[in-house]
Amino acid sequence: MNTTTDASPSPAALSATADKPLKVAVIVGSNREGRFGPVVAEWLLRRVREHQGFEVDVVDLADVDLPTSLSYRPDAATRAELDKVSPKLAAADAFVVLTPEYNHSYPASLKSVIDWHRPEWEAKPVAFVSYGGLSGGLRSVEHLRPVFAELHAVTIRETVSFHNAGALFDDEGTHKDPAAADAAAKTMLDQLAWWAWALRAAKEVRPYGS
Repeated sequence: MNTTTDASPSPAALSATADKPLKVAVIVGSNREGRFGPVVAEWLLRRVREHQGFEVDVVDLADVDLPTSLSYRPDAATRAELDKVSPKLAAADAFVVLTPEYNHSYPASLKSVIDWHRPEWEAKPVAFVSYGGLSGGLRSVEHLRPVFAELHAVTIRETVSFHNAGALFDDEGTHKDPAAADAAAKTMLDQLAWWAWALRAAKEVRPYGS
């Protein structure tokens, strides 16, 4: 006799899950003095907040001071810094990582916050917005993809990149010609929403790794 219990959520439970807003954490990856990141971040946050079904939280790494020396037993000061970011990452259904390009790659502040966490990334989608000079930060994005793959995250193919970013925004932080960037952002966020919903629904049926 088959005694297996069907523990799958009911259709009503899955419908309720689908109706819940997707929690998206926008991670501002730069913490350098004089950084341009806040200008691009404001542009990005407006697009994310305008996207239907998203509930947005911000993780600005300029406000987090994590040591580069990892520990399984962090001291009180490190735990206080982790408390600024870990709950936001754990609660998120999806991420948008905003990264500059420093010396052909992404900043140490971003690598640090990634390495201090693991289950917070698992089976969640990650989208990228980058900025820089001629490359638009795309080398940073391509370096981040295998890092997130190792952490069992799903990276979104479409990106938004700002080449020679400083020349694209006026003194008030407004994009001078936003049509192409806005269209790219919509495509990226639509894909992020699809993956976030699909992965969240899948984990409701079967926890990741089971």
